[in-house]
Amino acid sequence: METRTALAPAKVNLFLHVGPVDAAGFHPLASLVAFADVGDRITVAPSERLSLTIEGLFAAELAGPGDNLILRALRALGEAAGIGEPPLAVTLDKRLPIAAGLGGGSSDAGAALKLARDILALDLTDDALADIAATIGADGPMCLYARTAWAEGRGERLTPEPRLPSLPALLINPGVASPTGEVYRAYDVGPPAAADRPTPPPAWDVATVVDWLAAQRNDLQDAAV
Repeated sequence: METRTALAPAKVNLFLHVGPVDAAGFHPLASLVAFADVGDRITVAPSERLSLTIEGLFAAELAGPGDNLILRALRALGEAAGIGEPPLAVTLDKRLPIAAGLGGGSSDAGAALKLARDILALDLTDDALADIAATIGADGPMCLYARTAWAEGRGERLTPEPRLPSLPALLINPGVASPTGEVYRAYDVGPPAAADRPTPPPAWDVATVVDWLAAQRNDLQDAAV
């Protein structure tokens, strides 16, 4: 077994349509989700026990390993594989800002699951890992696959969209956290929108897609602000 490293890419909702909260306390949504070429860096190595070390630009903003999504995901992996806690040392190089709406924690967990599967030579497909990732949050599966997809339902219903071209993007973070729960509570104060999925762009070249995206909306933007 050898040490392995992978990028945990930032998740970008190219649009986000959010419906009113349902009886179970969840919001239905529709989004086109893409993944950037920037993100956190996950390193996994064989060890005597499961551990997590956090370093990097935004490490100080995390409370420490605690109940980090990486550890929760790996414990769920061990339970699913019948091996107990995986004997792995994980290092998280935290490069994405905290509570920025970029799916950092879920992406970290997804990358760690795939690295752990490979190091431990577990006979588990990506679909099986996605089921495990779903136990840590609705965006766990999309971040496990880390590929462009239409997301619906609570975010768990995914339809791959291979036609989306590479797009230039500038991600700006004001250095102020936007915790998901607080943003949704602020959203619920106002009139709800609808989790409608728009008609796709008429063509998938960059210029057409950019124009199409400009006509879409992010229903959580005002709440986050």
